[in-house]
Amino acid sequence: MTGVLAFIGRQTLGLLRYASGLYDLTAKTAYWTFVAPFKGRGLKWGSAVHQMVLAGFNALPIVSLISFSVGLVLAFQGAYQLEKFGAGYFVAALVGVSMTRELGPLITAIVVAGRSGSSFAAEIGTMKVSEEIDALEAMGLNSVKYLVVPKYLAMLLMMPCLTLISDLSGILGGTVFGIYQLDQTFSMYVMATRDALVMRDISTGLVKSLVFGVIITKVGCYEGFAVSGGAEGVGRSTTSSVVVSIFLVILADLLFTALFYYTN
Repeated sequence: MTGVLAFIGRQTLGLLRYASGLYDLTAKTAYWTFVAPFKGRGLKWGSAVHQMVLAGFNALPIVSLISFSVGLVLAFQGAYQLEKFGAGYFVAALVGVSMTRELGPLITAIVVAGRSGSSFAAEIGTMKVSEEIDALEAMGLNSVKYLVVPKYLAMLLMMPCLTLISDLSGILGGTVFGIYQLDQTFSMYVMATRDALVMRDISTGLVKSLVFGVIITKVGCYEGFAVSGGAEGVGRSTTSSVVVSIFLVILADLLFTALFYYTN
């Protein structure tokens, strides 16, 4: 019993330390992003644009392909039930609302966590192991400003864009199914989707995407700064960044979904 209690205590303390570290990194990033520029300390927009290309533009093919496939699968599964009641017309509504409110932001976040979150952890972790971060600090350069803020800005700008692309790709997948399986025309399917969607559906997904982007950036960078133990530690932190990011993204998605449901 003593061993069980000790294990629970260690895990609880570890969780509190992790949360405290994430909070500290978030506070420093917010300062260097939103406060320091007004005090004459500019942002590194060149690095931010580079990160936008890596985390945003380069992720377009995989996000589009996965979202298209998910939209197609969702249309198949929806039609399987709806056609029993002669309601195949509502497949467009099912796909459109599901993609914009839920699946578009979530798929994008999971893909970006696997691509960019792990990359952030590996990049910063390698710099930590090779003592490059210590060298930056010794030269009087703030490591959060030079390593985290560009990634933070890139994710804030790119996540909503990737989410919109994901939404459109998923709806396109449903459109292909509607045309070839439900004998609908392209204009008929688009009109059915337009009638089902409201602006709140789209804005809900975009708000989620911003929060998901912040979570992925913070966890990835924090895991990089927390690396210890050489190359093995970099691998551990890279894996941990993906697992923790996806867990926190799904948890945040649950909270936001409940919030939007009860405030509807």
